[in-house]
Amino acid sequence: MKPRWIVVNDRMQQGYRYALVAPIGRDFHPDFQPDLTPAEMLALGVFGGKYMTDCRDEFPDSWFAQARLSLRKDPSINCFGVDASQPLSVWRAKGWIHPDDPRGWFQWYCRYYHGRRMQGEDERQIARWKAIRRHVAQLRRACEPGDCWCRPRQRQALLHWAYDSRSI
Repeated sequence: MKPRWIVVNDRMQQGYRYALVAPIGRDFHPDFQPDLTPAEMLALGVFGGKYMTDCRDEFPDSWFAQARLSLRKDPSINCFGVDASQPLSVWRAKGWIHPDDPRGWFQWYCRYYHGRRMQGEDERQIARWKAIRRHVAQLRRACEPGDCWCRPRQRQALLHWAYDSRSI
């Protein structure tokens, strides 16, 4: 596949360039099998609708066709109607933010899904994604099967990491 270059100019990055070297939504690392696509996550409601409002030009229009977006963070837009996000300042303080993805894991995931690959960083982010799976086990222990309103904050947090907890 011949690389296609994306140039990013939004509120958090100006002039950042990356190559799409994999087909969209394919050729994932074998350990990385998210339940949801970025478009599905946006349609379900994540990050209070504010996360992707200034970077739509970077990704396919289809990702935003059903997206729940807002000019201001509005947790009621979220799938489970709660705020399950930590401030970006916390992510920065913990060293979780890579300079190429200043918005964090979901930005990395959108770019990875889109076809960008970054050796080393991809493995780091996939390891972080795998570590969040412990919350799935916690839901299974604490909630009745099919009760998707048990622990809504934890379920919303899982949704932010492309885990679909609605069927747990």
